[in-house]
Amino acid sequence: MPGTERLADRAFSELVKRGSRLIGSQASRFVQLDEQLLLSEAERRAGLGDFGDPGFREPLRRLLRSYDIDANLTLLGRIAARQDTVRLLVNRLTIEEDRRRDPDIGREEIRKPIFVTGLPRTGTTLLHGLLARDPGNRAPLNWEVVFPSPPPRRASQRDRRIEAAERQLRWFHCLAPGFRRIHPIGSRMPEECLIIHSHSFLSFQFQTSHHVSGYQAWLEAQDLRPSYEMHRTVLQHLQWHGPRARWILKAPAHLYGIDALFAVYPDAGVVFTHRDPLEVVPSMASLHTELRSTFSDPVDPIAVGSEVTSRWAEGIARALRARDRGCAPAAQFFDVFYTDLLRDPIGCVRRLYDHFGMELRPAAEERMQRFLHDSPKDKHGPHRYSLEQFGFDAEEERERYRAYSERFRLA
Repeated sequence: MPGTERLADRAFSELVKRGSRLIGSQASRFVQLDEQLLLSEAERRAGLGDFGDPGFREPLRRLLRSYDIDANLTLLGRIAARQDTVRLLVNRLTIEEDRRRDPDIGREEIRKPIFVTGLPRTGTTLLHGLLARDPGNRAPLNWEVVFPSPPPRRASQRDRRIEAAERQLRWFHCLAPGFRRIHPIGSRMPEECLIIHSHSFLSFQFQTSHHVSGYQAWLEAQDLRPSYEMHRTVLQHLQWHGPRARWILKAPAHLYGIDALFAVYPDAGVVFTHRDPLEVVPSMASLHTELRSTFSDPVDPIAVGSEVTSRWAEGIARALRARDRGCAPAAQFFDVFYTDLLRDPIGCVRRLYDHFGMELRPAAEERMQRFLHDSPKDKHGPHRYSLEQFGFDAEEERERYRAYSERFRLA
């Protein structure tokens, strides 16, 4: 029974976390996050030694230092961080080897991709899921971005990497059973760009699940173009054996990289989703708290709330400044409002297609309708949160986002 399974998952999660906490400050003795050790481990696993552009080394070094200094990782958290880092390094090695063997991979053209972005919890996942149902579009799937090498053959549903990704997600859901209520994720489901960006080690993925304040402060001051160049490299890999469909991509963190995005994808379209920030901030604080509690101890919800609202207020402000100073022509932007998306999702999609000169065929619309039917809100239970839970003052938050809210009439 689903309810019994959820109770068992919660019990297992608490048991593992309790054991991990008991190790406490001794965790670093058992699991070292040393740069050279991790590089050597990746080389051993891949049987390769060329990581490509060495520019990833500084962000990797800063991330590992922040894991040690800032993140309060439990033993479980250190194991997860180590495994994830080695996986990303192995992927870099094998991607370089694939491109050495088949230089034409690097000549794949990524034409007129559509990027969905906006503050977290503003409908980006719903809109991305709808657009991905059009056979004329293509969204990167979870298993593809977790294991992009060798270039996958999209027609195959027997790729062993699908099962490997499913095993990872089964463990994750056992350790963080409440996450299903907040954000849907599955090995064959469309995935965000954060995992792709992580291969450059210039990614907002790490701060989502860990308190890496030193790394994050450094990251937000960087030119993110190398991250988007790595993003294009991975898309070329995924496209090599697959259809040349229009890529549909998504991540709230694109707010911080609008200039870099257009530098790498000058013909891209960018869709901004908008929602009342007072509904957004406690929801995104809840997501971060749930994830970080899986890997760190202690996690202070009040501190998480203060951190994430400051970060994303700056993110939306940066994105709008880039848009206003003409980083791309106005026709390459489109705005979608959360209330409109919930009230008439297909109508929103039609307007988006019209804006970008795309054709919405009846078969695609039917698939979108079926997706809506099969993906009701609160499918895995309601996601409950409040401003007070994370120490938010409504008037203070309203003032923080005032310029944004007034511009798009969100209050």
